[in-house]
Parts: sequence; structure tokens; C-alpha cells
Amino acid sequence: MNQPAPSLQAALAHAEVLHTRAEIEAVIADIGRRIDVELHGERAVFLTVMNGALMFAGHLALAIRTDLEFDYVHATRYRGETRGSELKWLREPVADLRGRSVLLVDDILDEGNTLKAVRDECLRRGARRVLIVSLCTKDHDRLVPGIHSDFNGIVLPDRYVFGFGMDYHEQGRNLPDIYALKAGNGD
Repeated sequence: MNQPAPSLQAALAHAEVLHTRAEIEAVIADIGRRIDVELHGERAVFLTVMNGALMFAGHLALAIRTDLEFDYVHATRYRGETRGSELKWLREPVADLRGRSVLLVDDILDEGNTLKAVRDECLRRGARRVLIVSLCTKDHDRLVPGIHSDFNGIVLPDRYVFGFGMDYHEQGRNLPDIYALKAGNGD
């Protein structure tokens, strides 16, 4: 029998705000400017990794002045859990990636297993290059070899984080700030 998800309210009571919405929006504006410089007018495919990147991608798309083609993928390793497992594809890209630059947009680069699998699939489909764009990366030494963020906004401590697209047991994605559980409080 399925157990009910832990309470978001209880998590918030044992969490601290790491970055406010205003701080996040300034970071996203900067990433958008840097992407415009990198693309130099090229119409890239803006490929959002659902569900987590939805908030970030929407804000980022408005911060990029270069015209883009939009698509999304839905691949997950978490399925409501706090630790990843095997990759599951729920939706693959539809846009023609052959010979194109792809902006692979995700909320967080943690260990990189999901992003590596999606990036490799884009390259297999003929993308000329895949630029990984992450709102956050975690500061630890568990990153999968051969993966990095080409554009990153915030470096987070190695703690369980949620808000601004990142979930706490499938809850709290629409929180406007980024939170972290305090040390010794759960996941």
C-alpha cells in the first residue's frame, strides 16, 4: 500500500531559504544574456526537461532575445522519491535536431545521470552540439564523468533542495524561492 507523501508544510518548517525569487530572476537574466552571446543569432532548439525545469525554462525563455524553437522531453529517475533510480522516458524530443544547436534546459544538475542520457540521445539524433543550461548545480564530487553545465546560475550545497521547479515528494515546485532542508532533517 502506498504511504502518503511527507508533508510540505513540515518540510518548510525544517528548511531554510537559500535563494529568493528576486535573486533567482537576476541569475536567469544573466544566463539569458550569456546564451544570446553564445548563439550569436543562431535559432537553437530550446529543449526543456519536464517537470522540474518548467519554472526555470519559462523565465529563461523570456530572458533570451534570440529566436528559438521550443520542444520538451520528459525523462525521470526520481518519480517522487528523493534518490534517483533507473531512467524512464515519458516523452522524447519531436523537433528535428539534425545539425542544430540544442539548449538542454533543466532545473538542477545534481549527479547528471538524467541530463547525460538526454544529452546523449540528442547527439544520437544528430544535434551539432548540446549546451546544458541549469538553474542550479550541487557542490559535490558525485558528478557523472563527461557531464557539466555550459550555463549555470547557482551553486547549491549538497543538501535536499526544493522550490522554483524542484520538488519535495512531488510538492512545492511552485514555491517562488529555493529551499534546503536543514542538516539532520530528512532526506
